[in-house]
Amino acid sequence: MTKVLIDADGCPVVDLTIALSRKFDLPVLLICDTSHIMQREGAETITVSKGADAVDFVLVNRVKKGDVVVTQDYGLAAMVLAKQGYPIDQNGRIYSSENIDQLLHGRYVAKKIRQSGGRMKGPKKRKPEDNEKFQQSLVELFKTIASE
Repeated sequence: MTKVLIDADGCPVVDLTIALSRKFDLPVLLICDTSHIMQREGAETITVSKGADAVDFVLVNRVKKGDVVVTQDYGLAAMVLAKQGYPIDQNGRIYSSENIDQLLHGRYVAKKIRQSGGRMKGPKKRKPEDNEKFQQSLVELFKTIASE
């Protein structure tokens, strides 16, 4: 059975994801570290110790083929794709084999710029439209999975 896993550290769409998952009768698993402990009705929570990528490793070890993963981490999304899961970000972008290489390359270039002393703009402030786009994309993803 498909489940929904959320990289919950700093995720702005936890409650929205739980509500939409409930409509499709899909179980939800929140994975967070000890600096972001959270409990939500309608979801199971796994709390891991703090550490670089600790949440990512627990999540990728639990994801199965056909699971949905909400994350803004391109590296985690790539690992989910390798396990035939469906990663989606908090703005509704569905990661795929068609876009993940470009996203990872952009992340690499940005890191190199920062390492050499350059500065990069941060992410744009979230707007209500971002939640609407996320909701539309997640519902479409759930419908696609249900029809497979």
